[in-house]
Amino acid sequence: MTAAVDAPALFDTIAEGAAGESPLWGEALRPAAEREPVPVFSPLVPDAAFALGVETIYEGYLLHFGTPRLFAPGDRDTALLLGDYLYAHGLVRIAATGSVDAVGDLAELISLCAQARADGLPGDDVAWAATSALLGKAMLDGAREALRRERDLRPLDAAARAAVGDEAVQRALELHRRNTT
Repeated sequence: MTAAVDAPALFDTIAEGAAGESPLWGEALRPAAEREPVPVFSPLVPDAAFALGVETIYEGYLLHFGTPRLFAPGDRDTALLLGDYLYAHGLVRIAATGSVDAVGDLAELISLCAQARADGLPGDDVAWAATSALLGKAMLDGAREALRRERDLRPLDAAARAAVGDEAVQRALELHRRNTT
């Protein structure tokens, strides 16, 4: 079972929170009409309390490695700093749920994705899907290790699909690929 997500409220919270934190982040916001408030991985989370944190971290990820949905910073340095801010702020939001396991899962995800991107290897999409689908359940150590050591995506993919179904995973992967290619 996946969590219901109120996309407009979720993305407004991310945008308003960042703009309120720094004028630089406010200047980096796309005009409202140009934003793409489409949730990618939060629809997979097992608890709606995780949705805001997941999409905040994912927006930070897109600032580093893709096309952000809410922001259009003027330069690469601002994009990296804003991405780091969103990573941290998303982890704070997840920590506020009280789930240490969820914070650990997302920290592992950030590390795994950075490694895959640095090595020019696939796997970030499936890692995002599996982590989101099983967030806070501390069930992915073996599957993450298979990706790290053998570049085997199958355990993460199978875990995600078993948790939330093929259709939900496929939709998230397609949206992710659109944002990162």
